Amino acid sequence: MTAPTRSKTQYAYETLRDRIVEGQYGPGARLVFDRVARELGISPVPVREAVRRLQAEGWVVFEPNVGAQVAHIDPDGYRHTMETLALLEGHAVAHARITKPILDRAAHLNDLMAASLVEFDPLGFTRLNREFHLLLCGASPNPRLRELIDKEWARLDMSRRTTFSLVPGRAHESVAEHAELLRLLRAKAPAEAVERFAREHKLNTLRAVDTRSPAPLSGEFPT
Repeated sequence: MTAPTRSKTQYAYETLRDRIVEGQYGPGARLVFDRVARELGISPVPVREAVRRLQAEGWVVFEPNVGAQVAHIDPDGYRHTMETLALLEGHAVAHARITKPILDRAAHLNDLMAASLVEFDPLGFTRLNREFHLLLCGASPNPRLRELIDKEWARLDMSRRTTFSLVPGRAHESVAEHAELLRLLRAKAPAEAVERFAREHKLNTLRAVDTRSPAPLSGEFPT
């Protein structure tokens, strides 16, 4: 494998980050610079720089006598992020300038999510779920609110590996709640009702995790 025309450090960073998010490198996995460099067809120097960036972002930690390791999951961090997103997304969706094309696109994404439940792929489902939420929130006229939401979703990437695998039943409920949210938006329901429903939709996932286990251990948290 050879690195494309983008910088080798960026290539190494994106590859390692994707592997962490997708679970190829689980919590505690060692990142050996020479080995990764050989796999990517580059020298260890850009790999080292990429890992330093991942460390600064919280994806990687350095342990004495061990070296670079994928960071373990912080259940409290997951909870705080979900609670924050519940508030931010609720307000954003309730006051967003959502057009018919946006609603149609969101409905299509939710249909794809429903279809994916037949042969459930937690990672693929989560990608569609993320796109659904960011599509609606992206219609908010408040750029700072959109930025905060994007940052909190980035935090979620560090709180999960394969999503919805912890509580697969929640995926079915989530699709149904998406459909109801879209119904409220199409019906031009009062902003207060939309905000309350969108907020509870997010918190329902958190409640599902709490019901399953008081402290998820696998490093897999749904969104």
